[in-house]
Amino acid sequence: MGFSQPGITGLAAIMAGALAVGAASAETLRLSHNTGDSTTWHKGAERFAELLSEKTGGEIDARVFPNAQLSGGDQMRQAEMVGRGALDLVVTSAINVTPLVPEMAVFSLPYLYADYAQVDATTQGPAADMLEEILREKGIEVLAWGENGFREVTNSVRPIKSPEDMKGLNMRVAGPMYIDVMNALGANPQQMQWGETLTALQQGVVDGQENPIGAVIIPQQVYEVQDHLTAWHYSYDPIFLGISKAKWDGYEAETQEQIRAAAEEAMAYQREITRQSTEEGIAFLREKGMEVYEPSEAELAAFREATQPAFDQWAEKVGTDIVGAFQEAIAQSN
Repeated sequence: MGFSQPGITGLAAIMAGALAVGAASAETLRLSHNTGDSTTWHKGAERFAELLSEKTGGEIDARVFPNAQLSGGDQMRQAEMVGRGALDLVVTSAINVTPLVPEMAVFSLPYLYADYAQVDATTQGPAADMLEEILREKGIEVLAWGENGFREVTNSVRPIKSPEDMKGLNMRVAGPMYIDVMNALGANPQQMQWGETLTALQQGVVDGQENPIGAVIIPQQVYEVQDHLTAWHYSYDPIFLGISKAKWDGYEAETQEQIRAAAEEAMAYQREITRQSTEEGIAFLREKGMEVYEPSEAELAAFREATQPAFDQWAEKVGTDIVGAFQEAIAQSN
């Protein structure tokens, strides 16, 4: 016996209702990061949100909040909020987490790395496991590592060709270690939220700042408020995608695998576009009118020597076991 017309309509309504309930029951996680929506941080976060929905069959998705909106503009608070479960997910850089976990400064020790192969030997290898364990104890599960990049210095006063040129410059910095590095160079460091920095540069409150080309300087249009850039590669800064451990522990193993797979794929994409943008960046910045200086090996050696006291000071804070593991991984990558 076939369905009558009303029966089919009724069945369709029931099915539509079931689908609506299914869609409504999808869990939406909140993901916070501290840069603008044009950056590779944001693109990596958005890619993660897409992949998360795809890999979980629409059961879990993520909403991305740029500019540290969920932590009142305080980029340093995001990781701590994830650690206590007030936020679900974070994309942040290692240096932003140093107030919570000083050991995270290991990645950014001045002149630790010479190239990307050395970087990958640590962030994508066992050396990073030591940091992941410490973050886990703070309530954060690291899902994957991405890239902010090698940090270059910009300012609007003069070209930076030697440590002498840094003396007396008011420099915006992101975290405690960079305060000590800038002090070692004779500059006047001022710790400031990224959200306030462009205005401070524009108004001359600070003379300069230091950040990676591909991830920040180009997408955030720093070249519009700064005249000089020195590609001194003095410090590297990875980013990571982390989830609240309390949230993570509530998922079954299969769901955890899906979330981690989405994170790893998204951060691999984010590293790729960051490096591509960095590679094309010097020429782009010159086109935009910036005076770009690329130091010689001898000039880089002078910067390395000048920042050695800050390296030693922070290597002690990080711990010889972690620094040793990183140096060993770097030596084996060559």
